[in-house]
Amino acid sequence: MNKVIKVLKPVRSGRKSIDRGRALVAGGAGFLGSHLCERLLSDGYEVIALDNFHTGKRYNLAGIARDASFTCVSHDVVDTLPMDIAVDEIYNLACPASPPHYQADPIHTFKTSVLGAINLLELARRHNAKIFQASTSEVYGDPLVHPQPEGYFGNVNTHGPRACYDEGKRSAETLFFDYSRTYGLDIRVARIFNTYGPRMQPDDGRVVSNFIVQALRGDDITVYGNGTQTRSFCYVDDLIEGFVRLMRSPAAPKHPVNLGNPGEFTVMELAELVLDYTNSRSRIVHRPLPVDDPRQRRPDITFAEQQLGWQPKIALSEGLAYTAGYFEALLGRQQPGTSRGGHLSSGEALAL
Repeated sequence: MNKVIKVLKPVRSGRKSIDRGRALVAGGAGFLGSHLCERLLSDGYEVIALDNFHTGKRYNLAGIARDASFTCVSHDVVDTLPMDIAVDEIYNLACPASPPHYQADPIHTFKTSVLGAINLLELARRHNAKIFQASTSEVYGDPLVHPQPEGYFGNVNTHGPRACYDEGKRSAETLFFDYSRTYGLDIRVARIFNTYGPRMQPDDGRVVSNFIVQALRGDDITVYGNGTQTRSFCYVDDLIEGFVRLMRSPAAPKHPVNLGNPGEFTVMELAELVLDYTNSRSRIVHRPLPVDDPRQRRPDITFAEQQLGWQPKIALSEGLAYTAGYFEALLGRQQPGTSRGGHLSSGEALAL
């Protein structure tokens, strides 16, 4: 039986009175999902967050749980969904996104991407709901084309340790477009590039959180390989704006849409920036490069710029300051709610 969970929080202020309908956010207690739930509530939606809490955290929802327009349901999208959840929009963010988490149970990760997509697509079909798929830049693998446009088919190892996530997301994209062609479903598919910000987990194994946590604790900064591999880092607020614009676009794009920050940095550049923003004396040490780790990653966001009017606004230097401040509070370096780097909202402070 589904269990409805209400997490305590102060009543929100400044809510808009516009009633945009009801949205379901699968993976709503996760890093991105919790930010999306807040944004949709502030835009006037009634929001249902659905999560199995394997990697999502209840405290991520502390800032919105008492909102009368918010409900949280404990459920795994791999299992059959109750078809009586009447919704107008569905956002599918239900899948572990960091390598340690998605590799911990690779079969369940693949099931989440494939069976979860089918269950949510069937729910959308039943209620004629618009549905959004959070895909990933990992579908490009270790790319031979740089930067990566949506038309690039990728260079992916189908049987490596990352394949449960990479191929699961590729399969989900296939399902979404097949449902659109077969049933006329209104789908939106975003390919997300590296994103960071408050509510990342300190143990999620992603490069930004790894470096910040290591720096704040005074541990060695672990750089895999020689550090010349590149990444593009998008702050969470910018990404959520991209989600909303893609979902509200009058016409559904006929292909996935890249969402990410086209600014490109080497991993060594990121490590040095983190040391600077945390005033850390940690040393940078090198370890062997993981299997199938991409050498380059940068989105071509021409379509999003031209068709959605979207581009990131928050520079890496600004976003790192906010994120370092969040982790300072999370790790007990200072009282939650204050930050050397950036302001934490009341919801974020309570979530600690």
